[in-house]
Amino acid sequence: MDDLKKFALVEKAASFSPDMAKINAQALVELKAEDVFAFRIRAADDQVDRDFERFTADALDGLAKLFVGKTVIADHMWSSSMQTARIYDAAVEKMSGTTVLVLFAYMLRNDQTAATIAAVEGGILREVSVGCAMGKATCSICGADKTKVFCEHRRGREYDGKQCVVELSQPEDAYELSFVAVPAQPHAGVVKKYGGEDNKPQPPAPEDDPEVQKALALIALEEKRF
Repeated sequence: MDDLKKFALVEKAASFSPDMAKINAQALVELKAEDVFAFRIRAADDQVDRDFERFTADALDGLAKLFVGKTVIADHMWSSSMQTARIYDAAVEKMSGTTVLVLFAYMLRNDQTAATIAAVEGGILREVSVGCAMGKATCSICGADKTKVFCEHRRGREYDGKQCVVELSQPEDAYELSFVAVPAQPHAGVVKKYGGEDNKPQPPAPEDDPEVQKALALIALEEKRF
């Protein structure tokens, strides 16, 4: 299926210390703790989100492995000039009964990053969005994989008292994490269609429609009468 971009949040860093061994696994020179600014991100969880989608617990485990080593950029602009930080670790944690994917990222402390670090620490740069690709999107009503087949059930609608939710699983790739300005806007959520929509049945051509054929036959009878 096409790319997903999901809303996430940078969390306060007081509760953890950066793992310099894992950071240095990403660097080409040995860095010290005073050389870096590290932060953690509550990237995704297994709850139904505002797009009426949810990641499965297995999907979060898979994404944790895929995100390590990926870049942090701005506004999903895939350019080296937009690279700000790098993800050096990931974990799946339980928080108040919710399974959560947590990402850990670091950036260098220097004159170029000082303003960005100050904005993160001051709570100005807090909203982020994760970009990934999922291999399966299961309809909670009929069980159809929306990446492969058309399903008439719409996310968020109720069918016989049950709300339709799409379960995302089988992660295929993790691309990046982006700082974004307005993640609450609709276009900052899912920006894809499910591949199975391409298989949506098309309406019959007029000449193949039984009702049209019936009407044409009645017209022909009327013409013969006159």
